[in-house]
Amino acid sequence: MGKINELGAEVAREDADKIVDAIRSAKRFFETDAFLLVAGAAGGTGSGSIPIITQHIKARYGDKPIYALVVLPFEHEEETEVRTVYNTATCLKSVYSVADAVLLVDNQRYIKKDFSLRNNLAKINALIVEPFYDLLCAGEEKKPKHIGARVLDAGDILQALSGWTVTGYGRSSLPMFRWFPFGRTRNFRRKSTETHKGIQTMDAAISELSLRCDPADSGRALYLLSAPAREMNMDLVKELGDYLKQLAPDAVIRDGDYPRGRSALDITVVLSQLSDVEKVRKYYNKSASFVQEIKRKQEEVESKLRKIEEVSKAVPSLF
Repeated sequence: MGKINELGAEVAREDADKIVDAIRSAKRFFETDAFLLVAGAAGGTGSGSIPIITQHIKARYGDKPIYALVVLPFEHEEETEVRTVYNTATCLKSVYSVADAVLLVDNQRYIKKDFSLRNNLAKINALIVEPFYDLLCAGEEKKPKHIGARVLDAGDILQALSGWTVTGYGRSSLPMFRWFPFGRTRNFRRKSTETHKGIQTMDAAISELSLRCDPADSGRALYLLSAPAREMNMDLVKELGDYLKQLAPDAVIRDGDYPRGRSALDITVVLSQLSDVEKVRKYYNKSASFVQEIKRKQEEVESKLRKIEEVSKAVPSLF
């Protein structure tokens, strides 16, 4: 039982120095703000190695935050192979003890039943990384027309990430051309439409969080609004902040805007420092039961073997 995902941990221990050397030799390494390690929690190699690699990098580069993105298994994997639950639980417990934040991604959340398995996996991978593009680009933008009034930079992200974390992403299409009546009614209707579209997109981002959770359990949060400059205004930003505050009343919320694109309004949401994650608790509970069951079965096997050995004592040996 102990070797289920310990092989990956052992390999990581042997090669940790090579990995650290490779990181150090990377171009522009010293401009790096943080590390992000990604692994699946259910297998033997990734689940066993990510806590060890995280620990080694943290010991070597303690001044830089280290984040782990852990992908949780599909439901059918949990149901058909009990080791999947055990590997996931040990991976989560181990990496949480060493990483500055653990970003949780539940594969089951992204399944589309009308897609083939191959298309599902490709789509899932795309959806997992989708929230990170605007989030990582906004603070590094060089073109003046794409620099927001409130830039969400690396410092904001580092301050927002802690402990159990989930991400969400929502998108609403915008018409290329709009017609509004002239005068003050035009401005009112346009702002009202933009605000409604923004709230709708925020709600989509919350609904599509990478793991089902209660936003009220988060201690930190951030959101990034990305849209054409003409579609953004102070009323929209305020309404989005108020809406997220209703959902996460105890969270310290950071926000930013990123004026880019032509025909879509995108919102990226990060909920962090979650005080309760039901799915993680379930993994821990199931794993504890699994350990007890394995011990019981091992004792039964050993007992039966001892009985066979006792009976075999009366049989002559060829050695």
